[in-house]
Amino acid sequence: MYLQIMEQIKQRIAVGDWAPGQQIPSIRQLSVDLEVSVITIKRAYLELEHEGVIVTRHGKGSQVAEGVDLSTRLREADLDQHLDQAARLGMLLGLRTEELEGRLRAAVDRASGVEPASVETAGIAINEEMQ
Repeated sequence: MYLQIMEQIKQRIAVGDWAPGQQIPSIRQLSVDLEVSVITIKRAYLELEHEGVIVTRHGKGSQVAEGVDLSTRLREADLDQHLDQAARLGMLLGLRTEELEGRLRAAVDRASGVEPASVETAGIAINEEMQ
């Protein structure tokens, strides 16, 4: 549960809902709002502090850490998580590294509006060769 809370907080920071230096809800307030134990919220905040995402000052509460690249760093970490997950799924499907690379190129092409037909066709040819 604390991991989900961490991800939600990181997402709010990454999209700009919470700016660097901005106060975030207290542990107790977030506990009430989310109907989660104080211990769970405290664990999430501690982990976020260790990652340098938030700063907590005794008697002052917690705020988003100062840092120009915080949003970029969080997005890069998010990308790394997605790529790790894609690699694990590819392994489960028995895909080779070249096939995963081809699919990533096709995804990049789709995201940038380029027609990825040649990459997809190559991926189909590779799959047919393996059968």
